[in-house]
Amino acid sequence: MSDTKKLGRPRTFDYDAALLQAMNVFWAKGYDGASLRDLTKAMGITGPSMYAAFGDKRELYLKTIDRYADVDGCEPVVTFEAEPDIEKAVRGFLESVIDHATDNDSGAKGCFLASSVSTNIGQVDGVAERVECAIEDTDRRLAARFDKEIAKGNLPADFPSLERAALLYDIRQGYMFRGRAGWTAGKLRRDLDHRVQMILAH
Repeated sequence: MSDTKKLGRPRTFDYDAALLQAMNVFWAKGYDGASLRDLTKAMGITGPSMYAAFGDKRELYLKTIDRYADVDGCEPVVTFEAEPDIEKAVRGFLESVIDHATDNDSGAKGCFLASSVSTNIGQVDGVAERVECAIEDTDRRLAARFDKEIAKGNLPADFPSLERAALLYDIRQGYMFRGRAGWTAGKLRRDLDHRVQMILAH
């Protein structure tokens, strides 16, 4: 047997791009509404290629959740962690959320986890664990940023980092929901100052 046959045929498609297209289909149609034909057409691959690269429909769905949690969902968090001024960091986080909630290149609005994936908790094995992990991981990363400010003396020693992290995440979800409902970025930004003050109040 030749080395080529041992290794199998090389992929002729972009794995990450195909996964993103599958996520957009699940986002728009839901897990049950997304047919294999819908998925393979959007991904630009054949059924056998999909199974070989991603597994069955359920495995593909779980991979799209992982991709969203690791890449898309972290963009506001990265903004929050990178800004040295904590007030600007909170504002930057919320502005990034608003931008994503109201202007997504794929046309999808809101949060994939909240508006689509969460409806399958208890229906599709593996979803509940991934959603819980995504929430807890985000809370920990946000809280760690507040803890750094406590250590530097910019926030009081008794500042409730984890509680404010959860509040910041919950505000994010609220913006995502409103964006999905058609609210504009301008409308969402009207109370931005108040939200920033509420997060940092002590």
